[in-house]
Amino acid sequence: MRKEIHPDDYRLVVFKDMSNDYAFLCPSCAPTKESIKWEDGNDYPLVKLDISHKSHPFFTGVAQFVDTAGRIDKFKNRHGRHMK
Repeated sequence: MRKEIHPDDYRLVVFKDMSNDYAFLCPSCAPTKESIKWEDGNDYPLVKLDISHKSHPFFTGVAQFVDTAGRIDKFKNRHGRHMK
């Protein structure tokens, strides 16, 4: 392997899927501001994810709708008469 091509801040990082609380530990140099205590008792930097392989419809085969602040209901109220 060539020397001096890898970043200096390469370390173990916890990636956490915020939609289902799934987390995994993986080497990364992603910038982080938070840390979390992992299952082994050590603190690791934390990267929060909106979606991972555990929640993405392509990998799970199930479409999941996240209704934030009633957006689906608002849409149905405004455009419901056209959907019949």
